[in-house]
This record gives sequence, C-alpha cells and structure tokens, in this order.
Amino acid sequence: MKKAFILIFCLLISITIGVGHLLAAEKKAATQTWSAKASAQEYVIGAGDILEIVTWKEPDLSRDEILVRTDGKISFPLLNDVQAAGLSPLEMKRNMEAALKDFVESPFVTITVTSTASKKIYILGEVVNTGEYPLTKNLTVLQAFALAGGFTEWASKKEIVLMRKEDGKEKMYRINYKDIVKGKDLSQNLKLKADDTIIVP
Repeated sequence: MKKAFILIFCLLISITIGVGHLLAAEKKAATQTWSAKASAQEYVIGAGDILEIVTWKEPDLSRDEILVRTDGKISFPLLNDVQAAGLSPLEMKRNMEAALKDFVESPFVTITVTSTASKKIYILGEVVNTGEYPLTKNLTVLQAFALAGGFTEWASKKEIVLMRKEDGKEKMYRINYKDIVKGKDLSQNLKLKADDTIIVP
C-alpha cells in the first residue's frame, strides 16, 4: 500500500513538471510568433529584396522568388506592376489582397522577405575586409567589426567614426572601440541602420 502511494505521488509530480514545461514552451512559442509578426510589420521593403508571395489555394498566383526591381515594383500575374519598395510586408499584403478581389473570391496573401539585399552597411578603413555588407537584424557596431574580419595592426580603435543620414542630414558618431570592450561606455555599441558607413582610421 505504501509503495503504491509513493508510486502515485511520483507520477503526479512528473505530470505537474511536464505540464509546467509544456506551458513554458507554449508561452515561448507565442512570444516568438509575436516577435516575428512585429518584425514583419516594421521591415520596409526595398529594391533588390527578394519576396516569396503565396496566395492561398491559388498556385498560379503564388511565386517562390520575386525580385523587387530598381523602380521599387514587382511583376505579378493579373496585377502587372505592383509597388513593393517603401511598404512593409503587411501593407503590401493588404494592397495585393484588395487588388486580387477582382479576380479571386476572398484572397488571402502571405508575403515573406527571403532576402534583404536592399539593406546594406559599409565598413571602410583599417579593417581586414573593407566593403559592403548586408544589414542583418539587430546588427551592432561590434558585430560589424567581426563581419569585416577585425582590425589591421594600424587601426586607430579610439577614433572610429559612424556616418549616418538622419532627417536628410549627415550625422557623425564617434566610437571608441576600447571603451566598449572594457565596458566603460556600451552606449557606443550602436544598433546599425541601413546605409550606415563605419570608418576606421
């Protein structure tokens, strides 16, 4: 009887722990889904990006890879030229669904940016690999140096400059790499934006 009681008690504990893990996993999944949706709404499509467009139950109105042309538009069946650049995926989705209503009953469109080629940063000066780099999500100044292969032996790590266009004007940020890595001023480890240029003298 005592052994049976202990067995049942252990079983109940296992079930409770399992349910706890399951709830935690569901919460995490829900948070990740929300984050993905938020990112999709915030991202602005640009020329050079590649899109995947799926119209539910309409394979003829779906495309795996569509390049956003230099004029900011894409070519799409029935709709001809469709504006893409300057819009978020959610805004473009709504525009396409409205346009497709002339041809499809209750169209449901999903738009995914599969390549963010329109968003670039530039790293120049005394780094191992200068040039143009794709701007990935939440890329910081320190991570950009890693992309460029680090500094050359002549680099002046205390006098790095970040050039950025804000409100139509060129703005300059001074960056001291040594202060960042020593934890003295982490605010200099800025999150990069499209078309930022980092210069290492």
